[in-house]
Amino acid sequence: MTGAAARIGGRFRRGWAAYRLRWKRRELLWRCIRAFRQLTPLTDRTSGIRSGDILVFATIRNEIGRLPEFLSHYRALGVSHFLVVDNDSDDGSARLLAAQPDVSLWRTGASYRQARFGMDWLGALLFRHGHGHWCVTVDADELLVYPDCDQRDLREMTSYLQGQNIRGIGGLMLDLYPRGRLDRADADEDAPLVQRLPYFDAGPYRCRVQSPRRNRWVQGGVRERCFFSERPERGPTLNKLPLIFWNRRYVYVNSTHSMLPPTLNDLYDGPEDDRLSCVLLHSKFLPEIVSKSREELVRRQHFNDPDAYAGYHQALAEAPVLWREQSQRYDGPEQLVRLGLMKAGNWCTRDQAG
Repeated sequence: MTGAAARIGGRFRRGWAAYRLRWKRRELLWRCIRAFRQLTPLTDRTSGIRSGDILVFATIRNEIGRLPEFLSHYRALGVSHFLVVDNDSDDGSARLLAAQPDVSLWRTGASYRQARFGMDWLGALLFRHGHGHWCVTVDADELLVYPDCDQRDLREMTSYLQGQNIRGIGGLMLDLYPRGRLDRADADEDAPLVQRLPYFDAGPYRCRVQSPRRNRWVQGGVRERCFFSERPERGPTLNKLPLIFWNRRYVYVNSTHSMLPPTLNDLYDGPEDDRLSCVLLHSKFLPEIVSKSREELVRRQHFNDPDAYAGYHQALAEAPVLWREQSQRYDGPEQLVRLGLMKAGNWCTRDQAG
């Protein structure tokens, strides 16, 4: 093949891939629009959303133990309104959320797995209410932190991003765990998350780019070390794109791990990326993980191929110890910057800004 023919062939392949991705995005957006019919509003306060409000979107099921800190954490960061889908909770989560003046709540009994693990439902709400807003899309077991977040809230952060013409930031989902067995936290139930689960793995983490969407795939950390060491390719995906200035043309593809249009996936290139990034403190390993893993062996709602991960859930149900001598004890966002797990980029500290 001549050089000219190779170039023509390359352009054709790229054009065909872009065409297919455009149709994939339209297909997913249409799924989201249709999925809205599965949602029953319990408290719809979205008429109170104002221009410039920062919004949180989440799907939950039986998260009453996490919700008070979840709400408090994001309110402290400057979030104005929460749009939540409750997937048939029976622990009082819906009652707690319905009583919050800054929460709009929908309920559904439909399959979490068949709704792309809740992303069709959240996509419907993002399409209707997220356009033109900075939107934080997270799970109830994820607390967003970023450089200097204890001093500067999301309003200041998003103003900086807009000034730099940046559409969002990505980051690492960082699993926290206790020192002892998983069925016992390190502090009481009313203690902050980072006291109940104080430890994490500082590495190693690795990132690669996948075609054709250019989505990143970060793996490593404690779950790979303890549960997938023999088959690391089955380890969980740890990169996420939780903070985006939303447009109706956008859609999440695989949880918040990847998006379309594919250029959005270039917002984060893993922990080695020198641009401003964040970390999601992940509280998966609270003591309830033991009973939830036993339940998941029956419900089979959290993986495309549940049989392949039955051993993982069985291991969690036995409440192993994840701690080791190399484990790091969490000491705030500055520590995560020092360890290289998130980066500050040109985002200055308050003292530098002054």
